[in-house]
Amino acid sequence: MKFTLSAAFTAVTALPRIAIAADEAGWAMITTSDHVVNPKELKTPYPYTADGSRRWPEKTDWPDQLVTMGALATITKQIQFTTNAFVLPMRSPYLVAKALSTVSVLSNNRAVLTVGVGWSRDEFEILGEDFSTRGKRTDEMIEIMRLLWTGDYVEYHGKHYDFPPVEMNPKPAGHIPIWSGGISEAALKRVARVTEGWLSDLQPAADIVASIKRIRELRKDYGREDAPLEVLASPMDVFDVDGYRRLEDEGVTHILMQPWMVYHPGTQDVGVMVDDIKRYADDVIAKLS
Repeated sequence: MKFTLSAAFTAVTALPRIAIAADEAGWAMITTSDHVVNPKELKTPYPYTADGSRRWPEKTDWPDQLVTMGALATITKQIQFTTNAFVLPMRSPYLVAKALSTVSVLSNNRAVLTVGVGWSRDEFEILGEDFSTRGKRTDEMIEIMRLLWTGDYVEYHGKHYDFPPVEMNPKPAGHIPIWSGGISEAALKRVARVTEGWLSDLQPAADIVASIKRIRELRKDYGREDAPLEVLASPMDVFDVDGYRRLEDEGVTHILMQPWMVYHPGTQDVGVMVDDIKRYADDVIAKLS
């Protein structure tokens, strides 16, 4: 079992200190969350709360995830970086591939891309991307990025993207894993068919385990039952070592959490965050290593 530090809703100025602390304390990964813009008024209800309201207050910091990965890579040694989640179809596959290959080189192969298809039609419209085709475009974008990361001349002729032979360098320092998030049947099928890992929502452990079982069933249909499956989970009802061991037995490989929500909920004090990162490493991570 490995642990991923969520830096969601954390001030950008705090990120260097908490990344260094997590790196030194033995956390496996650190992740940030994704929005480019947040409209003042939502036309699209937020799908993960009962009333459709957002989980975060106005003017919360949402750092660019790929810029953050590159910056933190230069001040850390071991910790990996991922995204929770990166809304791929709001972007250009060429620019995302270029940014990630650069991060891979700068970090000595410590980048993992976790993608989602997004929920906010409002944000897609503002950024000029088609919301209705986001799922199918995501599949094509993943194919394109994997081609570009070879560093060789490649071409692609799909329904949504088409280009003649091109090369993109620097190529990554190593394989960049692509995981994907979501709890819908379509999202689970994407994990089964295309990606190497799954990111849960903040869910009860039983729901997470049920989704893992469903992904494994679907992978048999796609002939991928023997492919490794990474699972980055956020159980809302498991907080102890024994509970994490039970989830590990069910296929969870990474736990995503914020230790200050355990010890000091709501804190924005960077010193407290750093202390809690170290404390949780002693209290929990060391016992599961």
